[in-house]
Amino acid sequence: MIHSTAIVSSAAKIGDQVEIGPYTIIEDDVEIGDSSKIAAHAILKSGTRIGKSVTIDSFCVIAGLPQDLGFDSALKSYVKIGDSSTVRESSTLNRATTEGVATEVGRNCFLMAVTHLGHDCSIGDNVVIGNNSLLAGFVTVGDNAFLGGDSGIHQFCRIGEGVMFGGDSTATVDVPPYTMLAGRNELFGLNLVGLRRRGHTAEAIRRLKDCYQALYRGAGGLKETAMELRDSGYRDFNECRVFLDFFVDGERGFAKPRKRKE
Repeated sequence: MIHSTAIVSSAAKIGDQVEIGPYTIIEDDVEIGDSSKIAAHAILKSGTRIGKSVTIDSFCVIAGLPQDLGFDSALKSYVKIGDSSTVRESSTLNRATTEGVATEVGRNCFLMAVTHLGHDCSIGDNVVIGNNSLLAGFVTVGDNAFLGGDSGIHQFCRIGEGVMFGGDSTATVDVPPYTMLAGRNELFGLNLVGLRRRGHTAEAIRRLKDCYQALYRGAGGLKETAMELRDSGYRDFNECRVFLDFFVDGERGFAKPRKRKE
């Protein structure tokens, strides 16, 4: 159902049972999957690719130009949003800066009101991003992460899977998988509640705790220590492999546990 006041390009590809609300604007190169809902006053610009059963709320702007002073607006790039994801009011998702590339949001994600995704971000599946959060260009967020309201992430940072941010948190470095971050770049241990809720075994969680302690208490650099640890018995547990591999692949530096007051 398309409201009579909506402006929908005849070149847009609209799936079955799609709802498009009043005063919405759908530009030429847009694709919307079956059973999706586009609320009043949303703007879907050329390059928008929306999966099935996606909700885009009022005043969102999807596939706006990257906030990059050198960007050529004639370049063709995209924003892709996976099936069953929700983007709430006034959020802005910018398209990528490279020809044929997309800023991506995975499946079953929930982006709360006034979320901003900069160009070339990549968001995994089952990710929740709280109100007023800002992700700069080229940020990656792993599956099952939860970013509290007012989170801010510096460009090119990686946020590992299963990470939980407290509200008002800032990351200017990479945040390892399964951890909790609060304040600015400070870890508060592992996200144990999230691990248990997602069905990780008690033994795997115990080994991951040991691995976390061994890494951060190591005498050498984090990357070098991670390389040593992943050649030990920790490699028998997938959670430990994912955790350690994250450090081996990193380039920006890493969040570290907060220093205890004496």
